[in-house]
Amino acid sequence: MLAGLDALGVRRLICLGDLVGYGADPGRVVEIIGSRDAAIVAGNHDRAAAGLMDLEWFNPYARAAAEWTAGQLRADQSAYLGKLPVVAEEAGATLVHASPHDPEGWPYLMSPADGAMAFPAFATRLCFVGHSHVPAVWTLRVDGRLEFRRGVGATRLTPDARLVVNVGSVGQPRDGDPTAVYAVWDAELGEVEIRRAPYDVHEARRRIYRAGLPGILGDRLLAGR
Repeated sequence: MLAGLDALGVRRLICLGDLVGYGADPGRVVEIIGSRDAAIVAGNHDRAAAGLMDLEWFNPYARAAAEWTAGQLRADQSAYLGKLPVVAEEAGATLVHASPHDPEGWPYLMSPADGAMAFPAFATRLCFVGHSHVPAVWTLRVDGRLEFRRGVGATRLTPDARLVVNVGSVGQPRDGDPTAVYAVWDAELGEVEIRRAPYDVHEARRRIYRAGLPGILGDRLLAGR
């Protein structure tokens, strides 16, 4: 994903949270993303790894991963995650991991109705979210019409609309396709394109197994679930 962005000449990285959580290389990810010119917001797994969230919120597999991840991070890496904001703005867009209407309640935006709840909670015309690991776009027209589309592709921000864009997940997509999902945003053109990038899913699974993490976290990568 990063190689693809570099090849396009992307000037700044936006990360919508959960740098860590299910993967076998949390410290390396924090170092790589932290070394970039990036706008980053915290996800629930980042907060958990930094000791800022009650692990009872998680299912048993996610809880085990959070506990393991916390033990893998250096103190400075945990502190870095703990200082990430929950909501931010970047070039006229709102950034939040879950939803702007309840950013620390961590609701999932999955349906048209879920997205409709988000629009009154942010003032910008564009909002980027993650959390569900499923790429999707909600478009609210000035006449009140709500349009909803899942999947990859390009969307133009027109004067008569506001957008909520779920950019999917690089590390663990959950839309039935194991290839990584990310988005390229051209702020000048007002265009967002959700893209896919292949990676070595089998090696990622092997690393999860070797780390002693719950096997389901590796197995689900193969199915993109």
